[in-house]
Amino acid sequence: MNPLRFSELGLPAELIAALEKQQITEPTPIQVQAIPVLLAGQDAYLNAETGTGKTLAYLLPIFCRLDAQQPGPQLMIAAPTHELAIQIQRQCSELAVNAGWPMRSLLLIGGTAMERQIEKLKKKPQIVVGSPGRILELIEMGKLKTKGVRSLVIDEADRLLLNESLPLIRGILEAAPPTRQLVFASATEQRESAEAIAMLAPDLVRLRAGAGKVNENIEHLYLVCEERDKPELMRKLLHALAPERALVFVRRTEMARHLAAKLAHHHIAVAELHATGDKRDRKQAMDAFRSAQVRVLVASDVAARGLDIAGITHVFNLDAPTQSQAYLHRVGRTARAGAKGQAITLMTADEVRLVRRFEKELGIVLYPVRLREGRVVAADELEPSVKSDQPLRSAMKRR
Repeated sequence: MNPLRFSELGLPAELIAALEKQQITEPTPIQVQAIPVLLAGQDAYLNAETGTGKTLAYLLPIFCRLDAQQPGPQLMIAAPTHELAIQIQRQCSELAVNAGWPMRSLLLIGGTAMERQIEKLKKKPQIVVGSPGRILELIEMGKLKTKGVRSLVIDEADRLLLNESLPLIRGILEAAPPTRQLVFASATEQRESAEAIAMLAPDLVRLRAGAGKVNENIEHLYLVCEERDKPELMRKLLHALAPERALVFVRRTEMARHLAAKLAHHHIAVAELHATGDKRDRKQAMDAFRSAQVRVLVASDVAARGLDIAGITHVFNLDAPTQSQAYLHRVGRTARAGAKGQAITLMTADEVRLVRRFEKELGIVLYPVRLREGRVVAADELEPSVKSDQPLRSAMKRR
């Protein structure tokens, strides 16, 4: 049984008070496991499903091990996307302010003037968060000092320990003191990343809490249609379901732009987020979505990993992902913190074969639906008797 209070895990009163300001009063399973291990300074691998509080699971204990009076980087966190790095740095700043601890954090990502980042490094922040490329570049330039680093976190490790990112991570590790604590965090684990972790930290503690499984509060639906009809069906689905906040995933930047323009033309408040957008545009899109200025965010997979945006009620896959793990990361943006959510995937007749793959590999059931008279109904229903504000599964036969 989970402790009812963070104090039972050894956290100081200031951090507990900071959590209460964020309406966080009870630790999640991965936090229960991770906090004592990381407080002891051990290397660890945090493997837990999306939306389970992995960021706080490593930040809370590591914060306790930092010295607010000692200038210079003591905690370095590498993340695979700018959006995730921004989110983590925001959490670091909020945690420090709410706890009343004078610790500064700095964001180091590409797309921002390096000269400005170098100037901010002169103020010797205790925490740096960023993309591995920019972090390593500043280390090699001698502008980012690593001799005082106590903890190094690799977030979304299953992505950063593959292909071109792995040499960057190796470079950062080699620059850090050999006594540093090493922490990996991820929702899933691939064979290649597992091998890299075993080589980089052979004595780490592996912590798992429901890792790799899909949140049971998500209802999975799919709708079969022609490829050319997907944008128009997407518009109709948004009208029929009236989501409070929705993420729409597409495969190509061109489609993201086309769909966003189409939805805007029909007076649907929408923003778009994709890898080719510049830093300012991506930040504006995320800020508008977070603040509910827009209720629909059309995104490429750059937004599928690690982002924690409160209140997402629906995830739509305009383009069906071909791999189960990609589906897992996408749909994990909804039904967070105990809420309910729906995931709806638009599929061509050729793509329907993916349903069985997702069901088998993820242990879920996807229910077929269709649009009828402005309502989303079970595919075998004759009348639109299912309202958009109630679960569809109650009207569907389990296959």
